[in-house]
Amino acid sequence: MTNLDFMHIRVHNLTKIFGTLRANDGICLEFAPGRIHGVLGENGAGKSTLMKLLSGFLRRDAGEIWLDGNIIHLDSPAAALRAGIGMIHQDPLDIPAFTALENFYCASSPTILPNLKVARRRLIDLAEQLGFTVQPDIPVRNLTVGQRQQLEILRLLAGGARALILDEPTTGISAAQATALFAALRRLAADGKTVLFVSHKLHEVDELCHTISVLRSGRVVGEGQLLMPQPRARLLAMMFGQTVEARQPIPATPPAADTHQPPVWRLEHVTLRDGALTLHRLNLTIYAGRVLGLAGLDGSGQQLLLRLLSGRLRPLAGRIFLHDRNMTRSSTAAFRQAGIHYLPADRLTEGLIGTFSLADHAALLQPSFMLNRKTARATAQAAINSYQIKAAPDTPLAALSGGNQQRAMLALLPQHCTGLLLEQPTRGLDIASARAVWQQLLAYRSAGTALVFASSDLDELLEYSDAIMIFCGGRVSAPLPRSVCNITRLAEMIGGVGFEVTDA
Repeated sequence: MTNLDFMHIRVHNLTKIFGTLRANDGICLEFAPGRIHGVLGENGAGKSTLMKLLSGFLRRDAGEIWLDGNIIHLDSPAAALRAGIGMIHQDPLDIPAFTALENFYCASSPTILPNLKVARRRLIDLAEQLGFTVQPDIPVRNLTVGQRQQLEILRLLAGGARALILDEPTTGISAAQATALFAALRRLAADGKTVLFVSHKLHEVDELCHTISVLRSGRVVGEGQLLMPQPRARLLAMMFGQTVEARQPIPATPPAADTHQPPVWRLEHVTLRDGALTLHRLNLTIYAGRVLGLAGLDGSGQQLLLRLLSGRLRPLAGRIFLHDRNMTRSSTAAFRQAGIHYLPADRLTEGLIGTFSLADHAALLQPSFMLNRKTARATAQAAINSYQIKAAPDTPLAALSGGNQQRAMLALLPQHCTGLLLEQPTRGLDIASARAVWQQLLAYRSAGTALVFASSDLDELLEYSDAIMIFCGGRVSAPLPRSVCNITRLAEMIGGVGFEVTDA
């Protein structure tokens, strides 16, 4: 190991402004090699903006970035990687139609990987070193989020990254993949790499990080960097200004709506398929004013059911009814007209237009073909106020944090919905933001909306669901009442233990 393998990062008075929003406001921090540094803060605190400045995805408005004692200008991700910094985003940057090997190869310099044969050997060797399971010839679209993330780490390391930035990396991945990720990060730090770990999950930071820094409202809180471990109450107070419990008590989940409410969806002997995964002969009734949680490892079939219920996927066999109307061959637009709305996990690919502002989205939703910009801006400002979105009406949504993007998607929903379908509704959100999202969702439920949501967070499923369905490799359990569920039982069934398949 030589000094060329190490990287010391320092930022001085780093500032980034979006309109009237100072996302980073004079940040001063240092990150030493051979350590895992946690960066904490609530959604909208400026964590992702800081990481995008360090990785060349954004350009600073003021301040300096120093690498190994030299000021450097990072005007693109490619420039940052040439300097030795690579970033793994919440949504991996890859080409779904390409194989894992093709993605690994096409993003690398010919001087590093001159041909596919060399690339294959390098990919396999790096994966073995870090304990990752990446099959080179599988299309990326068939990989889980965790496998895509592993591929992205390997690609950056092959490209010469000496510092790795990970933005909420455990969101949407399995517990086994999170364990493998943590082991790999410890190995990289032991080898001298600089690792920046952005998270809002305090137990992960406790387990993994050597030091932490906290951001709030775009600024560094306290003395800049603290040695771990730290009292959890202190970290919460630094993140939110006061403890979450003091600022926003945990609301009791309202009692379930009357079980005699009419059915919203009814499935009769439905079989559906996407790729290699098939769900067989589903029989299911979902009532108004109820919350159905979907549990299972990523790629086990939860998304297939959500897409079926939203009209995005048609069954191979069987029938789907909406308010007792046969919708088996109906379009997605017909489902929306019936009051069914879908909030995907991939916000900027399926849910929002990243380059558009909230005002732009409000304009698109106007019923008239004649757009009224003044009305759209007023609608956007009202949404910002109601949902506490940290943005201006004209801020591009791609510039917002994940929590603010999620609130923006909620704000764009109509006031009255028949059914809401949600994929990882609190993905990447801090404690306060997740609770704020669920307060809005439970308000819909109280108004009679049926909610169906998939989550990798078992605590979230147990707290908010009236019943839970478990998915395991294409098998689907009957809906289990929340009263008979606990984390142990859910975890066992997700792994295929004690599994009862839905009656045909």
